[in-house]
Amino acid sequence: MRRFPLLLCAAFLAVATLAKAADAPVTTKAPVPPASNSAPAAAAAKAASTTGPAETVSSSPVGTATAPASALTDAQRAAVEDIIKDYLTKKNPEVLMQALQELQKRETADSDAKSKTALTTDHDKIFNDPMTPIGGNPKGAVTVVEFFDYQCGYCKMSEPHIQKLLKENKEVKFIYKDFPVLGDSSTLAAKAALAAAKQGKYVQYHDALMSAAFSHGSRPQDDEKTVYTTAKNVGLDVEKLKKDMNDDSIDKQLKDNVQLGMDVGARGTPTFIIGDAVYPGAMEYDQLKKSVDDAAAAVKKP
Repeated sequence: MRRFPLLLCAAFLAVATLAKAADAPVTTKAPVPPASNSAPAAAAAKAASTTGPAETVSSSPVGTATAPASALTDAQRAAVEDIIKDYLTKKNPEVLMQALQELQKRETADSDAKSKTALTTDHDKIFNDPMTPIGGNPKGAVTVVEFFDYQCGYCKMSEPHIQKLLKENKEVKFIYKDFPVLGDSSTLAAKAALAAAKQGKYVQYHDALMSAAFSHGSRPQDDEKTVYTTAKNVGLDVEKLKKDMNDDSIDKQLKDNVQLGMDVGARGTPTFIIGDAVYPGAMEYDQLKKSVDDAAAAVKKP
């Protein structure tokens, strides 16, 4: 479903670009006067090689003149556009798909390169930030990092698989990176979760919020109620929670998380880092298990 609009954009750009090229100024060779020792002939030769004001003169060879910009009439331009459109949509529509695939391939390669760089330059921010909540085994051999948003449906889909992984594999250290990118309700929930850490109940509250229903910003008053009711249900002191949510350190932590996520290539939620690899999108248990097993095997290699 996401490719259809992209194809339309690609088609539009292709048609517009080619049509513009067809309508571009045409260059023609102007006759160069024969060599002569006479001053008038030299002046004529000089005049024949000059077009337009000084600031628009190109570096074209002497004797090149530019035709007027209206090289094509409206009817001719429309005919060219129809030819291009017919070529791209009827005769060779695969050209657009090939162009889109190549663009996606290049963007993926560029994103992967940036992610690998960030995993090195931002290593301590990702794996050793003392302010970031940790679940699973804090001394586990394999580290899993998740960038998530409490309003993200795909994050909620991944949550039971994450819990199963942590229950069955005691060698996994799980790092929670609150990444509120879906609106004010996401930020409210993330602040509350980080404030819950001050009461020693981050993981319990996190799991509960992942099971809670949010309005996706359409009813913020309901989302606020959900955040505080959920806090009360897991045994948090709600008044203390509200006070701690206003701590400047929590605002800074969330801003740092968002920047860090962008640096490592988290263009959406969830995004996982397992070992030295970045995995965008929801993951089921088998995918998580295999990724963790691969990372563990890499750690054991001499």
